[in-house]
Amino acid sequence: MDVQQTRFSTQEIAALARRIDRPIVLVGMMGVGKSSVGKRLATLLDCPFVDADDEIERSAQMTIPEIFDTYGEDYFRDGERRVIARLVTERANSGKPRIVIATGGGAFCNTETRALILANAITIWLDSEVDTLVERTARKENRPLLRGGDPHEILGRLREERAPHYAQAPIHVTSGSGPHVQTINKVLQGISQWL
Repeated sequence: MDVQQTRFSTQEIAALARRIDRPIVLVGMMGVGKSSVGKRLATLLDCPFVDADDEIERSAQMTIPEIFDTYGEDYFRDGERRVIARLVTERANSGKPRIVIATGGGAFCNTETRALILANAITIWLDSEVDTLVERTARKENRPLLRGGDPHEILGRLREERAPHYAQAPIHVTSGSGPHVQTINKVLQGISQWL
């Protein structure tokens, strides 16, 4: 479902939060705003936020670029799969399942990870135009897949390759170049419609 923007009151957000009975997982390309939107969404819903990339780095005791350089992308993806599985299943099976989890850009392309997320979480595809992704990813130097190439070409190709996977998420929200509050309102609307 594609979501249009709606404004939510504090009372409506609190009522929506009470209806959420599983983790909320944000999927989409690097630079789309999963972490920024996720942190603000978690604050509004009064629940924890976890960035899967941060958890991977904590578990490996290495940065993501270091993992890529030392062990390669396949090793990273396997660790990513295990960390996301732990985050989703721990919360889904706990007495407090509400949490917002931001995944890495390639996580949802893994068949096992995607199936686990779709079965146990409210899955939201945050989408954006390639130009917006290029602008946002230029702010950070920790993007191993963008090293040594034209970011516009790489992001465009990755977005096209990954779109069929992302499209399996039941909620699709487009994030523009405007303030994140617009995207967050669309996410809240998508969750409300999905529930």
